[in-house]
Amino acid sequence: MTSKKKKIIILTGMVALLVLTGVLNIVLNLTADNALEVSGTDVYMDFFTSYRDYRAESREQTLLYYDELLASDNLSAQAREEAEAARLQLMEDMETETALEGIIKGLGFEDAIVTSTTENINVIVKCAELTGTQATQIKEVVMTETGSTALNIRIIPTE
Repeated sequence: MTSKKKKIIILTGMVALLVLTGVLNIVLNLTADNALEVSGTDVYMDFFTSYRDYRAESREQTLLYYDELLASDNLSAQAREEAEAARLQLMEDMETETALEGIIKGLGFEDAIVTSTTENINVIVKCAELTGTQATQIKEVVMTETGSTALNIRIIPTE
C-alpha cells in the first residue's frame, strides 16, 4: 500500500474514532443525572445546553486536528487537499447549523439543535407537541437553507 493510501486510511480512521467518541459521550451524558451541585444549589443543565457544549468541544478538537495535519510537512498533496476539503465542509456545516437554529428559534420555538450528516438533517426542537404547521415551517426553512429534500429532514420534538 502506498504511503498516500495509508495516510488517507489513518485520517479516515481517526475522524471515525472522533465521531464514535462523540456519540458515546452524548449517550453516556444523557443517561447521567444532569443536575450539578454548585455551592449548595442545584443548577440544571438541559439537553440543549449540554449538547451545544459537547458539539463545540468536539468540533474544536476536530478543527485543531485538521490544523495540525495541514501543518505537517509529511502530508501528500492529495491528502492535504482532502483534509482541507473536510475542514472546509465542517466549517460550512457549523455555519449552516447555527443559522438554522437561529431561524427556528425565530419561528417561536424556545430552543433548537440542528445536526447534519452527508445525507440527513436532524432538527430537535424544544416543545411539548409539534403541530403539522410547525413541522412544515421547519422543513421549509431547512430545505431553503440547505437544498435538502423533505425526505432527508427529521424533526424531533422534546422538552
